[in-house]
Amino acid sequence: MTAALAEKNGTHAARPAAPEGPPPVAPRRRPGRERAFDDVPRWQIYVPLGIYLIFTLVPFYWMFLFAVRPAGSTSLVPWPMTGEHFSKVWNERSFAVFFQNSMIVGVCTLVATTLVALAGGYALARFDFRIKNGFMLALLCSQFIPGALMLVPLFEIFKNLQMINSLGSVVIAETVFQLPLSIILISGFIKNVPPSLEEAAWVDGCSRFRAFCAVVLPLLRPGLIAVGSFAFVHSWNHFLFALMFLSEQDKQTIPVGLNTLIGADSVDLGALAAGGVIAAVPVVIVFAFIQKWLITGFSAGAVKG
Repeated sequence: MTAALAEKNGTHAARPAAPEGPPPVAPRRRPGRERAFDDVPRWQIYVPLGIYLIFTLVPFYWMFLFAVRPAGSTSLVPWPMTGEHFSKVWNERSFAVFFQNSMIVGVCTLVATTLVALAGGYALARFDFRIKNGFMLALLCSQFIPGALMLVPLFEIFKNLQMINSLGSVVIAETVFQLPLSIILISGFIKNVPPSLEEAAWVDGCSRFRAFCAVVLPLLRPGLIAVGSFAFVHSWNHFLFALMFLSEQDKQTIPVGLNTLIGADSVDLGALAAGGVIAAVPVVIVFAFIQKWLITGFSAGAVKG
């Protein structure tokens, strides 16, 4: 109020004098300090990415070229295009059966891995028990065991269960080897969901299972998609289990079917490339549609809750 009266009367209140001394000096940047991202020339980013993209796409283009190019042609351009190689592997080489078997194994592995990993991940995230740390350590250590070391024990188990030459044996083996990583990812994702959300549902009269399905499960969509897609792609591309546990041709999967196209003396490159395209199409479609959820799920599941 005094300042307002002084301004009205044409006078100004005295301001405190600035402290004497030299002005503050801005800190200098060290000569070896990295530049900001905006200061980096764009060619230093695009050139390495372009080289990597070339090395990634050239094998796919080469496979596609052999698949659609007529037999005996040496053209580097896929024209004229032909579908004779696809017709040959689909009808004459039983790739329709291989594709169906691979789809059954992949979908069943996806469902089994997701359900078991969901239950195990919830137990690790929400309950405390005596061997919890040891169990987590065992899950991590199991990732260092190659699948080839388990072929003989698994073969003996499936032989005693009369499951040899059955798609169920491949599904069980694939599920078992996918579970450790899947449980760890789902557990980390569930830890990011506040327990107070479940507790609020319990207060409203929900059971633990109903609260989990209504509150927690919708929030786990990115993690479930990441785990399920990883299990599907791995089982779709895995060769070893299908080769060892499936002997009849009508039970084999696409990786084993591709191996049958390689003869002892010669290789039908056109048929092999067409089979590779057929094997790659489902994987490309899966990753094209779930890329966003896949990155979100893996990054969220890797964060410690």
